[in-house]
Amino acid sequence: MLRAFLILCAVFSLGVTARADTQTCAAASEPSCMFEAIWAAASPLPPEKKARIQPFFLETVGQARDAALLQQWQARLGAPAIHRSPVVDYAVDQARHVVAESGWDGFEQRARTGAVPFNTGRPEIMAAGVRLAPDAATKRRLTQAMFDLAQTKHTRGGMGDDFEKSDFGHALAELSMRACDLSGFDRAVAMTAAPDSLRYALWRTRITGHARALASRIRKEASADDTRHVRGALEGYAPVAFLGYCAR
Repeated sequence: MLRAFLILCAVFSLGVTARADTQTCAAASEPSCMFEAIWAAASPLPPEKKARIQPFFLETVGQARDAALLQQWQARLGAPAIHRSPVVDYAVDQARHVVAESGWDGFEQRARTGAVPFNTGRPEIMAAGVRLAPDAATKRRLTQAMFDLAQTKHTRGGMGDDFEKSDFGHALAELSMRACDLSGFDRAVAMTAAPDSLRYALWRTRITGHARALASRIRKEASADDTRHVRGALEGYAPVAFLGYCAR
């Protein structure tokens, strides 16, 4: 009898929690819900690891451009948002240099042949080129070149492999997410090393909507081992918080 009563209480509690999650994650309060879920996922971390993730967390909250929300979290965590100093973007610098030297046709040709500087960090430099491209046609052409190169079989040490494929997949997934291109995004993510990761699932919601549907997954996959899960959640939700959802 007692066991049946406890089961009934547990079921009732789950129902209340589910309703509360639905209310908390209403569209108007989605950022609040998502950051609450992400910080809850950080709760199992040891204090020193939690302290390391806190600045990154607050910085990402700041990207939501909601001053009241940021102040709430600053007060709650007892720390100001730490804005990182701008870092030199190697890929952007290299892309600009190649375009200045060879033009956009030369950029694509050198990228396809793997000529310097594309012998190192080619996916990242090409992605920077796509972002810098002056028109939609050039963006499409360079994006297609990236997909082509991702499918090219390379040989190292006599062993055939898909060298660069996952890096191209990651770069293309980010470009597609920002461009609101769902078919391109799904095609790109399939080439990555971890297509089922939380980060890509959150990126996809920028195109499809309803990131709040992943709040429960963020909580359930929490780990005390390291900060990777929380960082993945923050990296995944940051573009949604900053850019908003794609028009549908």
